[in-house]
Amino acid sequence: MREIFGKGVIKLKSTFSIVSEDSPGVLMRISSLIYRRGYNIESLSVGRTDVPGLSRFTIIIEGEEGVYEQIRKQLSKLIEVIEVRNLTAEGPFVERWLSLVKVMAPVERRPHILQTAEIFRCRVVDLGSDAITLEVTGDRGKVEACMAALKPYGILETAGSGQVALSRAGFEG
Repeated sequence: MREIFGKGVIKLKSTFSIVSEDSPGVLMRISSLIYRRGYNIESLSVGRTDVPGLSRFTIIIEGEEGVYEQIRKQLSKLIEVIEVRNLTAEGPFVERWLSLVKVMAPVERRPHILQTAEIFRCRVVDLGSDAITLEVTGDRGKVEACMAALKPYGILETAGSGQVALSRAGFEG
């Protein structure tokens, strides 16, 4: 994703996938390395992998064009880091965001809210006397569109996971 900021400075967003040892302090070392170089972390998600003792970080970094290979190399030098991939530079990847949205839902408006939720394939995860909590997953565009569609009903609270991503398993040919 490309954005132009005053005086012709081009800022890009790049998605990194980092596999590291699952040990205390790794998150701090990774985020500090990015911060010290003056780049903004827009999204950061961490979870264990299918291999015991390893975690996968998915990080969206915003910075000036041409610096991401340097960041990749510097992250690779951290002792606990096993693999660093710039998914944006490598080609197609699958991304998902998860958000929980609590919406004001008096009984008379619930059918409209649930109809809107169905359009975005949301799941109802909690139902109270005056509010509904929905789970929405998908790419960034879908989550943002869902939030915009629910806004007129009155969003009370939101919480989001940040991006998780993997390179596509696609077929060559």
